[in-house]
Parts: sequence; C-alpha cells; structure tokens
Amino acid sequence: MSREIAVIGSPEFTTGFQLAGVRKFENVPQDEKEERLDEAVRAVFSDADVGIVVMHEDDLEYLSREMRETVETSVEPVLVTLGGGTGSGGLRGQIKRAIGIDLMDEES
Repeated sequence: MSREIAVIGSPEFTTGFQLAGVRKFENVPQDEKEERLDEAVRAVFSDADVGIVVMHEDDLEYLSREMRETVETSVEPVLVTLGGGTGSGGLRGQIKRAIGIDLMDEES
C-alpha cells in the first residue's frame, strides 16, 4: 500500500503542493487557525492513507498543547515542518525522532 502526503495550512501554503500533485490537504485560513487547526490536524492524522504530514513551522503555535505533543511525537504519520527559519536542524531533529538515530552524526 502506498502512503500519501498530506498538507495542512493556509490556502497560500497548500496551493503549491496541490499544483505538485498532493491530493490530500486541509486549508485553514490564517484568521481561523485558532479555532480550526486542531480539527484539521486530527482529521489528517486519523487518515490511514497518510504517511507524511507537511505543515508550516509557525502553525504549530496555534495547536493545543495536547495536539502539538501528538504531532511532534508521531512516527506514523510523520510530521515534517517547513519555514520558521530553523534551517536543516529542524528537519534533522524530525528525522532523528522518526527513526531513532541521527543520520548526519559524523561519529556514527
């Protein structure tokens, strides 16, 4: 079974992914994130076909504490965040959490 990518965020964020062929997405306009982001994330994370969830790093602050903990510790699907100015350190940490080892550690 092939796993799909899902994108959650503002329509401006998700549009590029849709144009690239991502079929699963949740549009949450900026002015509705406080009220609707948890619901959108819950819907995507409960979809058995989704293997990777993409969100903007800044949107994590709109999640409830419980939902944020859920997405940050989830292995399947795995959350990948973009933006936020964290550079490669953010993705490196996400990969390490997902598989349990640091692939970029030069001592390994």
